[in-house]
Amino acid sequence: MSVEASKETLEFQTEARQILHLMTHSLYSNKEIFLRELVSNASDACDKLRFEALADDSLYEGDSELSILVEYDDEAKTITISDNGIGMSRQEVIDNIGTIASSGTRKFLDAMTGDQAKDAQMIGQFGVGFYSSFIVADKVTLETRRAGASADEAVRWESDGEGSFSLENVERAVRGTRVVLHLKEGEAEFANQYRLKSVIKQYSDHISIPVMMAEEELDDEGKPKKDEDGNPLTRLERVNSASALWARDKSDISEEEYKEFYKHVSMDFADPLSWIHSKVEGNQSYTSLLYVPTNPPFDLFDRDHKRGVKLYVKRIFIMDEAEQLMPNYLRFIKGVIDSDDLPLNVSREILQQNKVIDRIRGASVKKVLGMLESLQKNDTEKYETFWKAFGQVLKEGPIEDMANKERIAKLLWFASTHNADSADDDNNGPDEQNVTLEDYISRMQEGQDKIYYIIGDNYTAAKNSPHLEIFKKKGIEVLLLSDRVDEWLVSHLNEFDGKKLQSVARGTLDIEEEEDKAALEEAKKTYTSVIEHATKVLGDKVKEVRLSKRLTDSPSCLVLEEHDMSAQMQQIMEAAGQYAPKAAPVLELNADHQLIKKLNDITDDDLFEEYTYLLFEQAQLAAGAPLEDAAGFVKRVNKLLEQ
Repeated sequence: MSVEASKETLEFQTEARQILHLMTHSLYSNKEIFLRELVSNASDACDKLRFEALADDSLYEGDSELSILVEYDDEAKTITISDNGIGMSRQEVIDNIGTIASSGTRKFLDAMTGDQAKDAQMIGQFGVGFYSSFIVADKVTLETRRAGASADEAVRWESDGEGSFSLENVERAVRGTRVVLHLKEGEAEFANQYRLKSVIKQYSDHISIPVMMAEEELDDEGKPKKDEDGNPLTRLERVNSASALWARDKSDISEEEYKEFYKHVSMDFADPLSWIHSKVEGNQSYTSLLYVPTNPPFDLFDRDHKRGVKLYVKRIFIMDEAEQLMPNYLRFIKGVIDSDDLPLNVSREILQQNKVIDRIRGASVKKVLGMLESLQKNDTEKYETFWKAFGQVLKEGPIEDMANKERIAKLLWFASTHNADSADDDNNGPDEQNVTLEDYISRMQEGQDKIYYIIGDNYTAAKNSPHLEIFKKKGIEVLLLSDRVDEWLVSHLNEFDGKKLQSVARGTLDIEEEEDKAALEEAKKTYTSVIEHATKVLGDKVKEVRLSKRLTDSPSCLVLEEHDMSAQMQQIMEAAGQYAPKAAPVLELNADHQLIKKLNDITDDDLFEEYTYLLFEQAQLAAGAPLEDAAGFVKRVNKLLEQ
């Protein structure tokens, strides 16, 4: 294919255009990050070449000294960032730059709020990378050749960041990538030696690849040296410290350096919430630097999305998102793990069955849990921030990690009837989650041996559930669970500190006094015919109709047997395409309620049936279960209102 024949103009995909527009507007106040992103990309390209060259050192093409070069031209108003890393083929340029190939792109765009500060953080988490060039440039030219490809297989990509980009084959003798930014009017401040050096020092000092810039040579008097034609003499000097930050001693690393390194490995713009840096030596040697972000990514609950920390072996980059190093319930953790014991040719398949990895993973999990325990104990405000961002994910821990189940359980926060009275009814839950299981146990009544909970579709539904009535009357605290994961959690976290977790909407209760038992036995005699008749009317819709020990104000409620699947769990499983066995509930009636007393006096079979169905359906609604016949329910309500 000739160079001319290879030239084509392509359109950005719709999502790419939207991201470009959002980014250039939302990130303008933090515009110098374009240099951080481009230097970070160049560093990644060098890391990838170093890794691929482990299997084929001919990819170095005789030049194994990897570096990044930053240049500027104040007259032409351009900035150029070059690297001699892995480079890209024509198809890789289309895949990596012409499109935003992410299954989460649409979800990301839908998550935009219109608030510039919040959207800036969201865009940072998504990873703007190369596109950040257009914050300061009105045209970007990229030339690249993949290591090992011939000189005529190089590619030039060019765009003004609007609707399209051009692509053509060019000649390029050296491997790697060169990005030229043609600065917008008003952005000439960046075509300046001091400005560029200060941005590199601020954002990219931790990059392990040398970032070079040309410096004027000075004579003994401090004046610029010149060649025979009077042009200034220059030499390349390293701008960054170019050492792996995690390999340095903790005492030599500033808080600001830790924060900037986090932004490099996470592509986040916000500072991390917390981090832990540790070095292990002995039978197994490795270093880890692990961060807890401040904000959740937009795709946090996409369990199929790749996640994990970066894996290095002896300071050589091996892979991104090494998910084998961190369990799924800690998928929000960012950072690096650098092992001295793994082979350099390690693959994802080897990681899945490697004892060294298993030990590193186990120890790293303990480090993270220790960091969270320290936050919870010493900085409640920070832990509250963590909980609001990642609490629902941490609740997956007792389900996945049996070895650390009790330890994780101590980190869980819940809403509770203890402070529900002061809660805002419009609040849908997270702000009310501040009760630990240890808090609950410390307030248990004398003789109480269970931790009681209720699960609702949302905080308000749980707080107002009729199942709580007897507990409120007796002053017994109940945990209010409304997160999607809670049903799974309590099915695996059966007890804590020797106390069984008990749903107030399941089985029978054993909290009644002797006089309560006597009153219930007496009521059973009075309502024998009501129970029998209602059981016949409802048929297989219910497992049983019985008088309630738990209701004081409501006329009826639905109760499941101990091991039956709840309506919420059925919905979750059906949404996941799994079979969900349906269990008929028990209908409990409040013998002290006027509606039940009225039911006992009804002699008309049709009217009795209407009342019975109405009591059953309103109990369904209170339990968050869908009505099979909503129109029929409305007719029944209207009919009874007319009487």
